[in-house]
Amino acid sequence: MSPRRARRKDSPRPLAFSSSSDKVEEWPDGDWKVRTLTGASSTKTYRCPGCDQEIRAGQPHLVAWPDWPGGDEERRHWHPVCWRKRLDRGPGRSRY
Repeated sequence: MSPRRARRKDSPRPLAFSSSSDKVEEWPDGDWKVRTLTGASSTKTYRCPGCDQEIRAGQPHLVAWPDWPGGDEERRHWHPVCWRKRLDRGPGRSRY
């Protein structure tokens, strides 16, 4: 067995979607967990709650959900610009 092969056994690679890739963002409406997805990792089409447009499979985007118990059930897929601008929408214009 080559030394290179032995090293790979000793140090497994981390999973691409581990919770360590999530970050917590503080917003006026609370703390949100945010995960950035590359185009290669997105295989389904989603609808952005900010603009009500499709996020097509293979398009980079982000997933956000509230950082409180039970918030995982409120995960939504967003265009990055829509996520950043979501609090700038007036009353009745927010889709989330």
